Amino acid sequence: MRRFLLATLFLIAAPGAVWAADLARGKYLLHAGNCISCHTDLKNKGPLLAGGRALKTPFGTFYGPNITPDKETGIGAWSDADFIRALRQGVSPKGEHYFPVFPYTSFTRITDADLLDLKAYLFSLAPVKRANTPHDVAFPFGYRFPLFGWKLLNFRQGPDAADADRGSYLANALGHCAECHTQRNVMGALKRPMWMAGSQDGAEGKPAPNITPDKETGIGEWTVRDLTYFLETGTTREGDVVGGLMAEVVEHGTGHLSEADRQAMTAYLRALPPIANKIKRK
Repeated sequence: MRRFLLATLFLIAAPGAVWAADLARGKYLLHAGNCISCHTDLKNKGPLLAGGRALKTPFGTFYGPNITPDKETGIGAWSDADFIRALRQGVSPKGEHYFPVFPYTSFTRITDADLLDLKAYLFSLAPVKRANTPHDVAFPFGYRFPLFGWKLLNFRQGPDAADADRGSYLANALGHCAECHTQRNVMGALKRPMWMAGSQDGAEGKPAPNITPDKETGIGEWTVRDLTYFLETGTTREGDVVGGLMAEVVEHGTGHLSEADRQAMTAYLRALPPIANKIKRK
């Protein structure tokens, strides 16, 4: 009897042995990761998270896949290990490398606990049978086999245990802000020396502003209140309302965060090294 009780206690205490998913937390993480914007065809009022969203890049147009729990066209047949591997390593259940337009280069820092809660929430939703739209990518960027080499040069698998700051975790892992707000090299990898300093060719081919605290070209003149209010409402310090993809990020992402988390993101951005980089509007 004693051995049985000890074994039971071990299973309860052992990390990863038993996972009681928190669906409310999973829903929060869905918004923190801005999953809705990339995996829902909002322009054509498509079903939630059923894919079809066009994402224009310098390499061609990619389409967000179906991540509803449909077993044939979505991720309903994925195990927990499959899900973690996809977001941590950028590898599908079939062993294929994902294109880095899927920002696993940022998601790799997400903790196992958060990934499992996110998966549990996704699997609690209604499945939608909708086949994925094939990518429209120029040769040779549509091939997956070179991605192994790309990863060797440009990808470091997480999670980053040293990255314990809440604001950094929200901005860099879940929110993947750098994927739009950092310049890329000819291989499509982020230029680390220009972290968050904006990109002339951001998401969907549109400029993404400099969000380092540089006073001339970035957000150095923005107050804490300016930034947290922007993340909540999409309203700039000048009173303008943001449009395009960032409007979706606010509506389906940062606008759902707690005030404490928005303040944490603000504190992280304000603490970045200021980088002078003027981004011109198109």
